[in-house]
Amino acid sequence: MRISVSSDMDEPVARTLLAELRARGHEVVAHGALRPGADPQWAVCSEAAARDVAEGTADQAVVCCWTGTGASIAANKVPGVRAALCTDARTADGARRWNDANVLALSLRLTSEPLLKEILDAWFAAAASEDAEDRENVARVERLDAGRA
Repeated sequence: MRISVSSDMDEPVARTLLAELRARGHEVVAHGALRPGADPQWAVCSEAAARDVAEGTADQAVVCCWTGTGASIAANKVPGVRAALCTDARTADGARRWNDANVLALSLRLTSEPLLKEILDAWFAAAASEDAEDRENVARVERLDAGRA
């Protein structure tokens, strides 16, 4: 899977994220502080990673900033993106399952290396629900993107 990753800071957890994704066999595209010469501002790099998903050049993205909040807000402004700020594995599972989230947002402050691995395990193990109510909610969000809710 091709995954875009952004971080506004070159923190140990961000470097671990890149290494962990590559170790799991994913092709990783780095943005922000993780790519020399790129703009590290959270709004800029989170948008770049989210656009990769929206444009189909990446299957998913992981966006990071100190709290994860700014990165998730910026990513969610890109039409077609459903970014979820996940601070634990159960939230990551639910975000993929019920919300069909395609962008994972992480806090550089709160996410330890063991927790990162648990979140990634849950994120990649979960599949989008086929339940009619869940699909209708995701469709409604897509209509909101298009201004047709």
